[in-house]
Amino acid sequence: MQPNRPLFIWTAIFALSLFNTFFSQGFQVNFQGQKQQGMGCAGSALMQDASALFYNPGAACFASASEVNVASTPIFANVMYVDSSTQEVFRTKNPVGTPFAAYALIQSKKSHRLACGISITTPFGSTVQYEEAWIGRFAITRLAMKVFHIQPTVSFKVTDNIGVGAGFVWSPGEVELEKDLPVQFNDGTFGHAKISGTARGFGYNAGVFYNSGGFLSAGLSYRSGINMAVKTGTVEFQVPGGLEANFPNGSLTSSLPLPSVVTLGLNVKPCKNWNAVLDVNYVGWKTYDTLSFDYATNTSSLLDTKSARRYKSILAFRAGLQFAAISDESGPKLIGRIGGGFGFSPVQSGHVTPETPDADRWYGTAGLSYVFSQHFSLDASLYATKLQRADTNYETGLSGTFTTIAFCPGFGVNYKW
Repeated sequence: MQPNRPLFIWTAIFALSLFNTFFSQGFQVNFQGQKQQGMGCAGSALMQDASALFYNPGAACFASASEVNVASTPIFANVMYVDSSTQEVFRTKNPVGTPFAAYALIQSKKSHRLACGISITTPFGSTVQYEEAWIGRFAITRLAMKVFHIQPTVSFKVTDNIGVGAGFVWSPGEVELEKDLPVQFNDGTFGHAKISGTARGFGYNAGVFYNSGGFLSAGLSYRSGINMAVKTGTVEFQVPGGLEANFPNGSLTSSLPLPSVVTLGLNVKPCKNWNAVLDVNYVGWKTYDTLSFDYATNTSSLLDTKSARRYKSILAFRAGLQFAAISDESGPKLIGRIGGGFGFSPVQSGHVTPETPDADRWYGTAGLSYVFSQHFSLDASLYATKLQRADTNYETGLSGTFTTIAFCPGFGVNYKW
């Protein structure tokens, strides 16, 4: 066996990296509505469909009918890593990610001022699979993670122009992460570790929406931070027989903060067939300052851990255009969209990790909708981005440049009655 640095440090890094994946902008999935995705993922100042339950609950009461909306945006994303010392190149072989969003919005027949609904979305999630024997295998080899938000919501039109709404958020999550350990068996293969866990948290989503009835609409929404309590995490080790006592399989607990998001949005309609939208997000990543893990069984090599993360709160800017390309007497039939945005990374220098190789990013989007009838329509969107980040991690010493390319086509179905 050949431990090439104190083993408790490596196990600490492993544990701390487990839920680091929840927090990076790189794994914050902003795919909750196909129409919004086509316009740079901006949507707090528009009432387009039932996805307003997520983007701005205050807008949902302006729905013209009850509606069911289901959509998915497959994520085709891979990372290339170039080591700064050796110039070796390593790549991920990620499976296709499958975030989805489902909404049901009911417009009250007795009072057109009231609407109720429920949404199921996946705002955090990813699967990352690095190639075998890559240089960072002691930090991560595989990650699979998903967080759900289940949100019942009530929206009420206070006046003909102003709506307010709020929803309760229940957030279950699950994650699985694997890595190699710097100890070797007699045949030269490295030890291996696997952590899996489930978490639960609660929060809320609230919003105010203003619609002038013509030229202008605006929105302000707030999604609260959520404290994800990890009570059922497990750790499994594969190590040489002489080290098994130092690495006992067992359980762990932790508490992990998901960030709050404040969004201010504006929609301008300069003419009948055009809309221009802008969203500004303030994301409260600063709450992710320190991450701690408590193992059920401690040894000299497996200690309870605390690690500074020092994330910073960020701004993100999202904008887009929407235009009715084809219309008839019933209204728009074919609707086109284009947009883009820029977001700062919350990950500060020295804290970039292989599972969250995050960076400031530009991205572009486009989208289409076709209205078949007053009841049925289809949406499609496309998102593309490329980001690059060079860094040396303080804990692992991993030093190099990560380049991430993501291509995400989305599809949605809407039914109104």
